[in-house]
Amino acid sequence: MAGPTGERIRIRMEGYDHEVLDRTAAEIVKTARDNQAEVHGPIPLPTRIERYTVLRSPHIDRKSREQFEIRTHKRLIDILKPNQKTIEALNKGLNLPPGVDIKIRVITGA
Repeated sequence: MAGPTGERIRIRMEGYDHEVLDRTAAEIVKTARDNQAEVHGPIPLPTRIERYTVLRSPHIDRKSREQFEIRTHKRLIDILKPNQKTIEALNKGLNLPPGVDIKIRVITGA
């Protein structure tokens, strides 16, 4: 499937817990390197922060508010020159923990 055509696999991961995300990224990098693939990453992308403000009591103490935030951490891994063993190892050997969203794209280049 891969070869001298300049094919690469781009893996983008998102999660709320950065420690779990980093462990998963390290596992992917180790699997790819064990199968003689060249790896760039994990590259941390900007964290998306969503903030919400909620009234504590709508009737009394109207100025009393509570704030919450959700942080979505992102990582990017490029696997250059993947071979068939690398693709099979990534398909079979990945155990994704709950809370980690992964998107895999195969990019072909000239």
